[in-house]
Amino acid sequence: MSIVKAFPKLSPEEAVVEIFNGATVAFSGFTNSGAAKAVPRAIAAKAHALHGRGEPFKIRVLTGASSGESIDEPLAEAEAMSYRAPYQSGPKLRGQINRQEVEYVDMHLSHLPQTVLAGFQGKLDFAVVEATEVTPDGRVYLTSSIGASPTYLRVADRVILEVNRYHSRRLREMSDILLLPPVPHRTPIRLNDPLTKIGYPYAIVDPKKVIGIIETDEPDRVPSFAAVDARSERIAQHVLDFLLREMHKGRIPAEFLPLQAGVGNVANGVMAALGSSPEIPPFSMYTEVYQDSLVGLMEQGKLLGASTTSLTVTPEVLMQIYDNMDFFVPRIVLRPQELSNHPGAVRRLGVISMNTALEVDIYGNVNSSHVYGMDIMNGIGGSGEFTRNSYLSIFMCPSIAKGGKISAVVPMCPHIDNNEHSVQIIATDQGLADLRGLGPMQRAQTIIENCAHPAYRDYLHRYVERARVGHIRHDLRTAFELHRNLLKHGAMLPDLDLSGVA
Repeated sequence: MSIVKAFPKLSPEEAVVEIFNGATVAFSGFTNSGAAKAVPRAIAAKAHALHGRGEPFKIRVLTGASSGESIDEPLAEAEAMSYRAPYQSGPKLRGQINRQEVEYVDMHLSHLPQTVLAGFQGKLDFAVVEATEVTPDGRVYLTSSIGASPTYLRVADRVILEVNRYHSRRLREMSDILLLPPVPHRTPIRLNDPLTKIGYPYAIVDPKKVIGIIETDEPDRVPSFAAVDARSERIAQHVLDFLLREMHKGRIPAEFLPLQAGVGNVANGVMAALGSSPEIPPFSMYTEVYQDSLVGLMEQGKLLGASTTSLTVTPEVLMQIYDNMDFFVPRIVLRPQELSNHPGAVRRLGVISMNTALEVDIYGNVNSSHVYGMDIMNGIGGSGEFTRNSYLSIFMCPSIAKGGKISAVVPMCPHIDNNEHSVQIIATDQGLADLRGLGPMQRAQTIIENCAHPAYRDYLHRYVERARVGHIRHDLRTAFELHRNLLKHGAMLPDLDLSGVA
């Protein structure tokens, strides 16, 4: 039976008729991969029309993670959002959040499905999910991400399905979908290898809840990242050297350990360095996003396999995968984010996590999400889940930004996403600080000397010298002096000569 006979075929405009002001709508998508596409545009158009007539219309939005160009930005442009969780991206929405026009809840991504299932997010009125195929009995074969879609299909009162012909139907061969039972009736998750499969190739929806199907044929809007620059290359070399030392000391086994890498050019630089090193053996990944840089590593035999929740690759690279599915299918597993980011699996597999930071403080606390501690950039994402539970947790960032006006190493982070108890390694273009086993003063000295830019080291040393003596030394009068200067003068040290800073 065809999908058209099983469920009503709708236009996007027909599909959104029932979506009402104040509704909670959950969309598929982990990044722009697998994101719903036609319905968000139709909701934005509906909002524009209603606002033009003076009628209110805003919805509460959930996704798997950020979905900027597909969901966040169209709805933000239409001023159609009142609430957003668990992660976001896009300048328009970011501005609305920082002006308190949209309420934003920043969450650990593996926590989201459980909070939805338990009702912590309130009633889920609609789910809009992209699929390659839907069967009359309710099997939904998802596209390029799994994310939180299986949970949304289970919990939502009403469901709209976008069947996207652009995506390969063989994605189901990568999919491994399992919904965890409610607490306290959970058994151990039997993941003993990144490529172990423990679920099904499809999600399930009650056919009675399906409003209808929209047929589409369009790629994911995954943008390319900036090329790896010189600073990123230096960071990558520091991380590579550290991992090689750990191998030679026997603290990383000869077969290596699964890797997790965050999103962006720094992470891509590290993966390129690991891939080109003859001393690093072929490795696997247990991560949340599969990026462009990993395709070449997999084709070269350096990356043996990857568990992920999303194929966050540009359209050109996605077609490269689709054109060679016989090769990629046995090497990639797509899981729900509750499993791809599950702390128990991360701890059991001994993952080495590598994530990026906006800034770090002299004691090893990390801010990944807020400028000045106040303005959101994107969110914590999955970094906390991997950092807290990894065998080795590494954070990376350039030592300075804006031509030296900003130092990434500060006395105290005004917002902390990952604290000193979880962060083990910090790497910048200046060097690497191994914080394992170090007390607060040792951490401060190591971070300042190894990671801070030379232009800021004297200031940071003086800060420690004048701080009140305690287990952790701080001068509360000047702890945020650099941030206050940045707000007032546009530079953390306005009198600093930056002519030779690089």
